[in-house]
Amino acid sequence: MTVLRHSVTVVAVGPELVRELASLLWETAESTWARGGTVLMPDGQPVPGLRLVKGRHLKSGARYETDGPDDAERMTLGIREWRRTGAVEVEQLVTAPDLNGRLTLRLASPDRPGLLEARGRMWGPDGSGALRRGSAKARADLVAWWSAAALPPGAPPAARAPATARVKHLLGEGRLYLRPRRAEDGHWRVEVAASVRGRWLLRPVAAVVLLLAGGPVRRGFRDAVERAAEGWNEAVGRLLELGPDGIREELARQAAEGRPGKDSKASKDSEDSEESKDVSKD
Repeated sequence: MTVLRHSVTVVAVGPELVRELASLLWETAESTWARGGTVLMPDGQPVPGLRLVKGRHLKSGARYETDGPDDAERMTLGIREWRRTGAVEVEQLVTAPDLNGRLTLRLASPDRPGLLEARGRMWGPDGSGALRRGSAKARADLVAWWSAAALPPGAPPAARAPATARVKHLLGEGRLYLRPRRAEDGHWRVEVAASVRGRWLLRPVAAVVLLLAGGPVRRGFRDAVERAAEGWNEAVGRLLELGPDGIREELARQAAEGRPGKDSKASKDSEDSEESKDVSKD
């Protein structure tokens, strides 16, 4: 078994911001409604690429279809549970010619988020190809995370990592553990540890491969953790910059336009450029 470790400093996010963001997301979703199979925004405009095909909107048993990147790919979204004081659980199924996947997300007590769980599975077309099958699950105990991050310097770390993940495949298994510590200037120092090993008869082979490729594997692990930290800091910085009102406006705009903000901005800049060209021609 190979164990990889690396620590990064990231911007801290307190429970107040998480609760506020969860409330905004809930309110945005609850502001939509359905007419037949069309999901509508409060102003009556349809949500692009989203269709209700079964059940009642935002109720247990509801199922939606979303547009995939191409006609050969099909994506469905199902609601297993939708209770603000209980839990929200949704399931996404992706069917494509070369690979299928299922992802389930569950957030306990959305009004006061405390536990986030995810599990997924992938398989080849018609269930064929053992090497194309795999599963994963992750768990983040937010209450335990904030408690661990509040420990004074020098205190023993939490015995159990508040955030964990496990990936299983025929060839091997990987586990990921995240533990936060308090840092300076409103930051967390997060230790990321991963263990990788082969499975069944392949365990000795995997051990040799990991031993020979130890240097590149460790460098790749460190680079991946650093990139994830940079992405986290950028996203959190953006949320803090927008504030509650800005986040609410951004959620509504993205739902109405049906594409990420960066693409929307690029499209708007392109349209403005075309209008400028037309004016100069006139």
